[in-house]
Amino acid sequence: MINKTTLVIMAAGMGSRYGGLKQIDPVGPNGEIIMEYSIYDAIKAGFSKIVFIIKEEIEDTFREVIGKKIEGIIDVEYVYQKLDNLPNGFSVPEGRIKPWGTGHAVLCAKNAVKTPFAVINADDFYGANTYKLLNDFLSSNSDSDDKYKYCMVGFIIENTLTENGHVARGVCNVDAAGNLLSIHERTKIMKFDDETKYTEDDKNWITIPKNSIVSMNTWGFNQSIFNELENGFPTFLKNSKDNILKAEYFLPTVVDNLIKADKADVKVLSTTDKWYGVTYQEDKPTVKKSIGDMVLSGKYPKLLWEK
Repeated sequence: MINKTTLVIMAAGMGSRYGGLKQIDPVGPNGEIIMEYSIYDAIKAGFSKIVFIIKEEIEDTFREVIGKKIEGIIDVEYVYQKLDNLPNGFSVPEGRIKPWGTGHAVLCAKNAVKTPFAVINADDFYGANTYKLLNDFLSSNSDSDDKYKYCMVGFIIENTLTENGHVARGVCNVDAAGNLLSIHERTKIMKFDDETKYTEDDKNWITIPKNSIVSMNTWGFNQSIFNELENGFPTFLKNSKDNILKAEYFLPTVVDNLIKADKADVKVLSTTDKWYGVTYQEDKPTVKKSIGDMVLSGKYPKLLWEK
């Protein structure tokens, strides 16, 4: 029997570069949002539950736009990413308004997730193959006695860029057997003609090799990740005192630390699919056209949730 699996969707980001609540901005021919295509693909791949990580103040809107459409089709649960969801002895620093990052977001879902699970961003279109790869791995890979068994869907960097500005990606080092050796979160990556470069200081731009594999926050985990996230969060907060108003607890950084400590094996499941996303308002027409073309070609039905 195939194990049950959960899809965790991170939808609590503020969409600062985009200038609006991009998670619920329509892109499909009948007003569908990107998330609906992700959920449609996940259900087809065999996932049995959806957990949304959201900000509490958008729950009513969120249920109206997406929740009501799928609540009769798949098990759904909502969890909140709250700034004050902190370990004992810590409090929200004065002036902090930004969420604590992807590692904290997943940690907020701990009580809602009871199975192996995948994690995705709400505003990224990954393609059906991503969900099949994730579900197949999660259904057949439990932690061993001495190692956590996780996975990541790896995209070719050139398939994940926008023409309209910079993006953040986890740039991966992968061995010949497809195991993740390390991952470095690069928060400012841009296209320069036929090259891709990143900067850490807004002055020096460093070339990223062609066809590099990057993480798009598409992860597959067993339950063990929750304890690791919980254990690492206080250390992150202590080490971030000098940048406490902006520092983020990145999920890829936690995974990278587990690999370095020889506690986790992370298999990179490669896909040649193109990523689509709305990092910026100017990205939206491209995404709408691409999804419209997929509907016309029969990859998706015109009405996703037609009974």
